[in-house]
Amino acid sequence: DADYSQIELRVLAHLSQDEKLIHAYEENQDIHARTASEVFGIPMDEVTSTQRRDAKAVNFGIIYGLSAFGLSQDLKISRKQAQEYIDRYFAMYPRVKEFLDGEVEKGKTDGYVKTMFNRIRPIPELKSSNFMQRNFGERVAMNSPIQGTAADIIKIAMNRVHDRLLAEGLKSRLILTVHDELLVETAVEEEQEVRKILAEEMHGAAQLSVMLEIDVHAGSDWYQAK
Repeated sequence: DADYSQIELRVLAHLSQDEKLIHAYEENQDIHARTASEVFGIPMDEVTSTQRRDAKAVNFGIIYGLSAFGLSQDLKISRKQAQEYIDRYFAMYPRVKEFLDGEVEKGKTDGYVKTMFNRIRPIPELKSSNFMQRNFGERVAMNSPIQGTAADIIKIAMNRVHDRLLAEGLKSRLILTVHDELLVETAVEEEQEVRKILAEEMHGAAQLSVMLEIDVHAGSDWYQAK
């Protein structure tokens, strides 16, 4: 079992070209602890597990266009405090804010947004007279280029791993893909070869401004491999 580590945040770093976010990944920093440090105004080595968890919710919430109300519900804090968290996040990563706002504007102008691989997501909701529909369309415009690109990357990796297993004449077979992970039913004697193939093909599935990282685990069933 091999899965990408924080692929959507890495895609966001690439698409936004935010220097701080890219630098954090280049320095192999704990991205959630880094965000917690900035959002809560404390040194990274003083970040608690609860603060890191809350920062993780902010990091991934931004990708999904989460509002202050939505974040306040997730973290059980006031809407004002949630908005402060979001404002501090965008102050830390200003190019992320520019990118997300830019995608909404593209969606309004073109009627769609695109992934890094030019796959199109139409967003007719952006022209709706209904506020809730327009709001949904804005979240889709922010999220689709990121989540869609991540989906494209795992599909590329899936095809490359499948083809490589066949080309090398192995008995092992790719049997499942779930979100950002690939599951290979592996002949015991081929484990090291399969690990190598997964690493090479998943790392090489896309060229981003930050490294694609994967975690690989093995076991007698999927549960053990996790």
